[in-house]
Amino acid sequence: MDAKAEAAAGDEEVPEAPEQTVALVSAGANHSVALLSSKAVCSWGRGEDGQLGHGDAEDRPVPTLLSGFDVPGIASVVICGADHTTAYSDEQMQLYSWGWGDFGRLGHGNSSDVFHPQPIEALQGIKIKQIACGDSHCLAVTDAGQVHSWGRNQNGQLGLGNTEDSLLPQKIHAFEGVCVKMIAAGAEHTAAILEDGDLYGWGWGQYGNLGLGDRNDRLVPEKVSSVEGEKMVLVACGWRHTVTVSSSGDLYTYGWSKYGQLGHGDFEDHLVPHKLEALKDRFISQIAGGWRHTMAVAGDGKLYGWGWNKFGQVGVADNVDHCSPVQVIFPDEQKVAQVACGWRHTLALTENKNVFSWGRGTSGQLGHGEIIDRNTPKMIDALSLDGYACKNLESSKAVPMIAEVRITPSARYALVPDENVCKPGEGILQGNGTDTHVPQSDAKRMRV
Repeated sequence: MDAKAEAAAGDEEVPEAPEQTVALVSAGANHSVALLSSKAVCSWGRGEDGQLGHGDAEDRPVPTLLSGFDVPGIASVVICGADHTTAYSDEQMQLYSWGWGDFGRLGHGNSSDVFHPQPIEALQGIKIKQIACGDSHCLAVTDAGQVHSWGRNQNGQLGLGNTEDSLLPQKIHAFEGVCVKMIAAGAEHTAAILEDGDLYGWGWGQYGNLGLGDRNDRLVPEKVSSVEGEKMVLVACGWRHTVTVSSSGDLYTYGWSKYGQLGHGDFEDHLVPHKLEALKDRFISQIAGGWRHTMAVAGDGKLYGWGWNKFGQVGVADNVDHCSPVQVIFPDEQKVAQVACGWRHTLALTENKNVFSWGRGTSGQLGHGEIIDRNTPKMIDALSLDGYACKNLESSKAVPMIAEVRITPSARYALVPDENVCKPGEGILQGNGTDTHVPQSDAKRMRV
């Protein structure tokens, strides 16, 4: 190349790297995660059990990139359980999990806590199209429409025909010969939709959350017959309630409604799917269930919320429970592309590629670098295209920004009033983490 050509080449502009954006958000009991367009994962909130994946038990009140671990290609999807996290890599055809390991919910063949992503070897090489995580159990739907489940099973929520916990993924044989489209997991129950639109439920049914017309448990999947003629396309589970959407865009809810989480204008449980009349003129495109609240996105991008709102998790500028849907207002009328419910907080990703959060913030799960509750959506600047566009994210190697606040188990996980939530022999569960670099708490939380 001559001097003139070299000079011309030197004048060429180097193309800027494409802006990184958030592709997906998910929320656990007190932690949150985001999948970036680069397939990187960041997490924030409570880290006591390793659910953030940063190799320690520290809380992080700002989004922090997972780094320092040999986990290439993670992830194509990332989903939170209550106190654990799972992620799937299409590139590796490998499912990973980390966090609290009791009851085998991580699928590693033991009950040990894990503080950074670890592969679930039993599912290595299997193409997975969807993951669902409940409080203490997980499920994965393969590309062929088969379902594997693992973790806690005291009420049959694994669908295996028994009540024994499973430390490793097991195939649900009840679905042999049919193709499952979608699954959802609550605290102790599970729901599924087949490719033909049939709806199924199993596990704990005390509040009618299986949709089968009674309050009995089911150890294997059973078809919900009360919506005969309606084909379902979406399903989500709250702690003890279920939400489903038909092919016509109608939303149905059933189960526990003590806090108005079913949205029918009252606080009555429903034992079968009941159409939500308040949104009958809206085509519902996306749904999410929290501990005791529910969120739904309409086809026009408007977000609606209802249910328990003590910490502002419904996002409608008050702290009053709502038994009917209320629209959540965003700056500049931004349209919502995806919503995720934690136990007491909510995340939303808008079409503008901005991430908002609201609700309980005591563990930093809102991602704003503070530990206060919010009852209206606030943009997480670090993750949003209208903010720093993921350019200045902390990494796992960084010293965490910690505002240390010790919260008692009873304060963090309020028990349901007037309910006997512990079975004989249950109570405070002892930690069993094996990572010597992570200090162990004196006791785990009481599970409900």
